[in-house]
Amino acid sequence: MTIHWCGTGLSSGPGLRRLLDTGAKVVVWNISQSEAQVLLGDRPADLRIFTPDALAAALQAGDVVVSMLPPDHHLTLARIALAARAHFVCSSYISPEMQALDGPAREAGVALVNEVGLDPGIDHLMAHDLVADYRASAAYDVRNEISFTSYCGGVPKRPNAFRYKFSWSPLGVLRALRAPSRSIRHYTDLRVARPWEAVSHYEAPLPVPESFEVYPNRDSLPFVAEYRFDPAWRLRDFVRGTIRLKGWAEAWAPVFAEIEQMEGPAGEAALAALAERLWHGNAYAEGEPDRVVLFVTLVARRDGHDVWHKSWALDASGDARGSAMARLVSGPVSLAAEAVLAREIPAGVHAAPHDPKLVARWLAAVGHQAEVMIKADALT
Repeated sequence: MTIHWCGTGLSSGPGLRRLLDTGAKVVVWNISQSEAQVLLGDRPADLRIFTPDALAAALQAGDVVVSMLPPDHHLTLARIALAARAHFVCSSYISPEMQALDGPAREAGVALVNEVGLDPGIDHLMAHDLVADYRASAAYDVRNEISFTSYCGGVPKRPNAFRYKFSWSPLGVLRALRAPSRSIRHYTDLRVARPWEAVSHYEAPLPVPESFEVYPNRDSLPFVAEYRFDPAWRLRDFVRGTIRLKGWAEAWAPVFAEIEQMEGPAGEAALAALAERLWHGNAYAEGEPDRVVLFVTLVARRDGHDVWHKSWALDASGDARGSAMARLVSGPVSLAAEAVLAREIPAGVHAAPHDPKLVARWLAAVGHQAEVMIKADALT
């Protein structure tokens, strides 16, 4: 079977090169063949000019379509794959329209796998691992108070005055800042219209202590069920959010003020113009290392005391293998493509797997891409 890798942008390189190096049969689809060849280096590859019609004509039943294109292309490619009885993989969140393909995908016997990048993706794997570990522990008790936090972000390895550099689409970053969020804080349903209204201090569970700023991102609540939390658990906190360097909120205050003024169709055009301006002043220079940090923590309390407290911590920097963001987005995508071909993921629409064998194998592979990748028990 063939893996059809669509898109060779900022986050594609390491995962695509990994598949080619394993000897997988890969067709690389991109609008520009010259750009794709630069990404591949001296690796021989079947390069083709991407159009939806050309992809549809090339697909065979059982193939895998990987979308590394912008999110608004995912649904189109998933439908093309489904029509050919081929599988589909991408790193983005499952949209309602994508979820609606679950029934047809099951009938066709194909897997449409989403949320297998960094965040969402690696964070899901860590959450599944912690929940399974807690359930199997002697401390498990349905009466315990549960707190869960997951914070992820790309930050400059060498901090700048803006406290940020763009390792992925600036427009995507700004659109996320316009999205409201929902989480649970101190047993309360916390709804925030703009993320910067809920920035808080965070001490990361790293071997060397480090302070960051964090804020809730999107709607965290659907992931309570996704992470297999028991409905009877007493949820004190449940937050999935974004992490930034200290001083980020202050440095970005003028950006927030501009975003607040953007409304309606004209607002989207203004947002795109702002993204372009920020990109020119805050993109990574050639060879400049980026940094990715991810912290996932699960705590169980009883009678005011922690009885179970474990965290996953990941800290990775860009190097000769590619940017940290590219390695940690495209690497898991490549693992998902392999798992689909091996029939390790069932038919239907899915996020990152919760199967313990896949979780353990994928986390081990991710660990080779980071300078720090630890699971720590705060009670020892």
